Amino acid sequence: MRKTLADIKRMKVEGRKISMLTAYDASMSRLMSGCGVDMLLVGDSLGMVMLGYETTVPVSMDEMIHHSRAVRRGAPDSFVVGDMPFGSYQTGERDAVINGTRFLKEADCDAVKLEGGHAVCPVVKALVTAGVPVVAHIGLTPQTASQLGGYKVQGKDIEDGARLVEEAKALESAGAFAVILECIPDKLAEVITETIAIPTIGIGAGVYCDGQVLVINDMLGMFDKFTPKFVKKYANLAPLIKTAVTQYDLEVKNGSYPTADHSFTSDVDYRAALLNKK
Repeated sequence: MRKTLADIKRMKVEGRKISMLTAYDASMSRLMSGCGVDMLLVGDSLGMVMLGYETTVPVSMDEMIHHSRAVRRGAPDSFVVGDMPFGSYQTGERDAVINGTRFLKEADCDAVKLEGGHAVCPVVKALVTAGVPVVAHIGLTPQTASQLGGYKVQGKDIEDGARLVEEAKALESAGAFAVILECIPDKLAEVITETIAIPTIGIGAGVYCDGQVLVINDMLGMFDKFTPKFVKKYANLAPLIKTAVTQYDLEVKNGSYPTADHSFTSDVDYRAALLNKK
């Protein structure tokens, strides 16, 4: 049975940890749907993981809707969050509501996620007022990583830490029902988690958050260009996949695949009937 906003909020109150993973297609979300994960995030990270972009910035709304619909088809009973891509909400509240409602109407998502602090609070409020639940995202925000000096830990000093605490409080007041904390010191995440009533979901934010999120390809060891410090690999599938593909290529070329075990047979003499008739 699909979780609700109330279920997610209650988990924090009851001290139960929240699990979230990214999902990008139906085949993977189908595998994940029966594993107990509380929320599936169709992250704009699909731009780098699935589409080959260098950053998340080029990802379009149509691409996000396309992948979100696929995830929903694979996991009809999961709580699915669609990630609002760069440019889909920065242009104002009206555009944000139009794009946010697309995730619910066209992809049957349960909520959307967007990045930013004080500047996006009016957008968060507009979305929630329009009936679109919002997961906020502060700390390292990949869509604007260049303005932050690259993919670096945020909130490393008191001043910056205080800013993040205030942003979390403002986003809660604006109506966000959860907030992702990315790449911040664990003790700062602890303070934020204790300060706000909505759940905190950490990615590189330590043990004190109410939950955790990882990119599925990272935790399965499928994305081998680099591995962030905060990622634990629960499998290492990249070398297994490469070995399997290499073996397939070899067997096709040397004729050892397919065999009779992989073929359909018939007693009909096709050669006599089709090639030798006059």
